[in-house]
Amino acid sequence: MRHRTFFWFFLPTGLAMLLFIAFPIVSVLVQSVFTTHEAVLVEVENCGPFGCTVETAVDHDATAAKRAAEPLGRFVGLSVYLDRGHLAVTEIAEQWHASSGLGDFISRTQNLPFYRAITFTLTFTFLVTPLLIALGLVVALSVNSLHRRLKGLAIFFSLLPMIVTPLIGSLILFWMVDSRGILGSFIQYMADDPSLSLKASTSLTWIMLIVYGVWHSAPFAFVVFYAGLQTVPSDQIEAARIDGANRLLVVRHVIVPHLMPLVTFVALIQLMDNFRVLEPLVGFNAQAHAQSISLLILNDLSGETQQLSSASATSVLTILGVAILLLPVLVRTWQDFKGKK
Repeated sequence: MRHRTFFWFFLPTGLAMLLFIAFPIVSVLVQSVFTTHEAVLVEVENCGPFGCTVETAVDHDATAAKRAAEPLGRFVGLSVYLDRGHLAVTEIAEQWHASSGLGDFISRTQNLPFYRAITFTLTFTFLVTPLLIALGLVVALSVNSLHRRLKGLAIFFSLLPMIVTPLIGSLILFWMVDSRGILGSFIQYMADDPSLSLKASTSLTWIMLIVYGVWHSAPFAFVVFYAGLQTVPSDQIEAARIDGANRLLVVRHVIVPHLMPLVTFVALIQLMDNFRVLEPLVGFNAQAHAQSISLLILNDLSGETQQLSSASATSVLTILGVAILLLPVLVRTWQDFKGKK
């Protein structure tokens, strides 16, 4: 393809990437190093029948003029990233010197909002991603081995969790694990503890969120792996069976190596999605027991006072976190690509 032809072919995609990816990222970066101007305060003397008093009031005209002159706000550099609501460099140093060991240090950092959020986010990401890949592969292998008349119905039920809106799905499970719900009542019966509540325990809440994450995202892995199973060479499977390999060995040495590029693809997508977990926390109303980075951004943008600089800084840290998570997978993919050339 000639350079001129390639240029016009890539131009629409390049413009879309600049408009919807590059420009928003640059905007977030700029906003994260600026903060809103402080209100201009003036002293006002109020006189009455019993004398005069001096009060401090906000000069709305001067404040509005200042903000209009500098719409980006006041430049603060990296101070937003280093404050207590984010990396908390000063607090981390104090906790490190005051802690008696690594375990004590980690427990102390849970009092800081960003580190409490990153702890749950990483736990959710590193548990949900491999579990949903494994479950999706098992479901794909099971459906692929069914009779063709049963495959359509099995595929339909396998895709139901992905069809349901994430927020609605989390609300449904939230009601089911309630003490009056079917799962909540069953768990109380099995534990012989009428006071047991999944919503009142931090560890049980985390388990519930992880189970939901696997349940909701596994259909995506199932669709990808099921499509990949249709491309497995039948002669390799027949050769393996002639050599005496059972079904487990065929899956391990023939099917799984053939699907590894798809495993990498699913891992990339799910690492990004799971690191930005938000809907289950809102649906389960689990903010008291679990925080995520995306939830911090939502809280900064909610309410009457929108903390745009804080939300922007958290967004930048989220982008960096996703990049760090994807780096090993991308390096592995590049090495495989170079090895095949």
